[in-house]
This record gives sequence, structure tokens and C-alpha cells, in this order.
Amino acid sequence: MILIYAPELSNRLRYICKVIFGDLLGLGYAFTTFREEFVSYEGPKIAYAREFLDSGLFIESNNLLFENDLRSHIPEIIREDYLPLLFPSGNERSALSFDPLAASFYLISRYEEYEHHGHDKYGRFPAHSSIASRGEFLEIPVVHFWADKLGEIITKNYRSITVKRPVYSFVPTIDIDHAYAYRFRGVFRALGGISHSLVHGKLSDVFLRFKVLSGAEMDPYDTYDYIRQAHGRLKLNPHYFVLFANYGRDDNNIPVRHKAFHELIRTLDQNRTVGIHPSLSSNKHLRKLEAEVDGLSQVVGRDITASRQHFLKISFPRTYRNLIHLGITDDYSLGYASHPGFRAGITIPFPFFDLTKNEITSLRIHPVTLMDVTLKDYLRLTTEQSIEKIHQMVSMVRSVGGEFVSLCHNETFSENRRWLGWRNIYEELLRFALI
Repeated sequence: MILIYAPELSNRLRYICKVIFGDLLGLGYAFTTFREEFVSYEGPKIAYAREFLDSGLFIESNNLLFENDLRSHIPEIIREDYLPLLFPSGNERSALSFDPLAASFYLISRYEEYEHHGHDKYGRFPAHSSIASRGEFLEIPVVHFWADKLGEIITKNYRSITVKRPVYSFVPTIDIDHAYAYRFRGVFRALGGISHSLVHGKLSDVFLRFKVLSGAEMDPYDTYDYIRQAHGRLKLNPHYFVLFANYGRDDNNIPVRHKAFHELIRTLDQNRTVGIHPSLSSNKHLRKLEAEVDGLSQVVGRDITASRQHFLKISFPRTYRNLIHLGITDDYSLGYASHPGFRAGITIPFPFFDLTKNEITSLRIHPVTLMDVTLKDYLRLTTEQSIEKIHQMVSMVRSVGGEFVSLCHNETFSENRRWLGWRNIYEELLRFALI
């Protein structure tokens, strides 16, 4: 066990020590605020303070973990052996040249997102505004490497200590924004779709729609048998996040009361892996979110406890507070639509820390590493480039441990127009993520 001295114990310090020492390094630890107890302790110990105690390891602390409010923190970025570091230390006696606890807390808590106002058209915090993007380390799970540096210092000074990294795992997830492209959408929406296709000269869409509605051809988004087979032969159970919302501008799945939709959802939930995909509009309206969660719960006959935000829209702290209020325990939204990588600098699930309440919550956040639309539409990568990026991101997660969470859509596997060839890409993702 490691004894950690700090002049005071804050919720922020307790939180980040659980993540770093407990979850990433697998170490037991205890706290003390008494200098005499720390100095007299003969086992492994670390003083996390502004001043050197002349006993044990010393890490110069930044004030961030001892504050109770939100302040304007813009951390300086330095590099050591090419690794970016935040909150550098100016004390030569500090065992590390930076404060790994404050740096990790800053990224994991998403501190920078609370007071940022330059959002994109969907109201999202853009990747290019993040310190990880500006510092060119968005595709590096830096919190793990910072924890490793701390672990190396500890094991070097205390030979009896052994660190244990988190175990790697693969978590495939599927979003169902549009359960079907043409089926079960109703007469008026079908006519609207036909008119839109005609106005834009997409006659092939009109012909395909008629073939599907007449039963001559399968709906292109009806890829569920393929999804089950592709995962089943590898003994994987993907998580499904279903948009279960009334029709809206950015929320246009099939009608939530349709029996065929309910049958599909219950089929997908055979392993209790269906979660809610809250509509974009519900982000600002708790009652709407509550109706969507309750409606989906009634369909599957159990409480819904997992979620992923539509368009990956997160508004801190409102989005997560609303989920907690409705009994959601696990969220899979923390990633960027425009870029693959590590929005919080970490790959393991971690509890959401509400900065404005300054408290640890019950909601577990599962970071998303990679999304199909990111590769296809935002980065516009070729098949070869997409596979190369997949290999790169999987290898990075595997090297540090934790969850590699992939995000795809049922329409991705349609082999239809823009998604032609993506079954091969996804099968390579499955193969490489499991080797």
C-alpha cells in the first residue's frame, strides 16, 4: 500500500487517485493530511503538496485539485521524450517534471468543455478546440502514459511495489439512427422522400424505394442478419443504441409505435444489449428524454441503463445529469465525430465527475475511439487508409489496455452506394481487434 500525503483531501483528489492509482496502476493506497504520520510511515509513500517534506517521493502539486470552483485554466504543454505533459513543475525536488494528477483530472473531467462557447452547428464542442488537438496528442491516450511515468518512479524507489495495467478488451457498438431506409415510414414520408429524390435527380433512389416497398428487394438498411452473423461467429455481442424518438429535423427514425420496430428492437435485445440513443432535441428537454427512455424500456420489458447521444452531442454537465436522473448507469458518447482518438486521454471506463457540483457521480463513461462516419465522411479516407487508421487505433489501445470501443451504424453494412466495400473494412476491424 502507498500512503499519499496531501495538505487537504478534496473530492477532486480522491477521484483522480482512484483512477490513476487504483484503475490504471492497480495499486492500493491510503490518504493522510498529517505530516507527522507521513514522515514516520516506513512504507511506500508520496507527498502531493507544494512543499518538499524531506521524506518519501515528492510530487509538486498544482492548485487545480484543491479548488472547488471553475477557473480559467489553460495548461502549458511541454514535451519530454516526445510525450506531451501538462502542468509542468518548477521544483527540482519533484519526482516528475509535471503534475500527473492535475493533468489527468483536467482531461478526464473535460474541464475545458464547461466554459467553451465556440460550438459547431449541432452545439458540440469541436475537436479542433481541444488542448489535445492543439497539442497534437488527440490520438494518444496520454493519461495512461502519465500514469506509467508515475508507476515507473514508484517501482524504482519501492521495489516491493508492482503495478498492474488494465486488461485490453473490444467493445463493438452499433447505432440505429434509421432502422430501415424505406420500409415502415408511412405514406406521407414516403411521398416526401420520392419528391426529394426527384427534385435532386436521384431516379435510382426512386426505383430502389419502389422495389423495396413492393417486396422485390430487401431494404438496404436491413443489415441485422449480417450483423448477427459477423459478430456471432466471433462470439461477440455488440451493443445497440436505438433512436426511439418522434420525427424531427435531425431525428428521423421510423415511427416509435410501429409493431415492426418493436419486434426488431426485442430481437436485438436478446442479450440485453439495447440502449437508448437520445434524440438531438432531447438534449435540452428532460421530459422528452424521459419519454424516449420510458418508451424503449416498455418495448424491451426492462430498465434501460445504457445510452449514447445522437450526433455524439454532450453538453457538460446537463447531458450527464439528465441521464443520471433517469437511471442511466453507462454512457458511450465521449468521442469526437470529426476525429478518431481519445477525447479524455483515456481508454478505460471512468465515473463522471460533475465539476459544477464538485462531486463524483454514479455514471460510468465509456470513451469511443473510432466511428465509421469519421473515416468515411469527415476524413474521407480510402479503404486502405481506413484500414490503416483502424490498425493504428486498435494497436494504441491494446498497448495501454482498456476498452477499444468502435461505433458503426446498421446502414454502414448496406453495401449500398456510399457504403460500398464497408463490410470488408468492418470485418478487418473485427479480425484485428480480436487477434
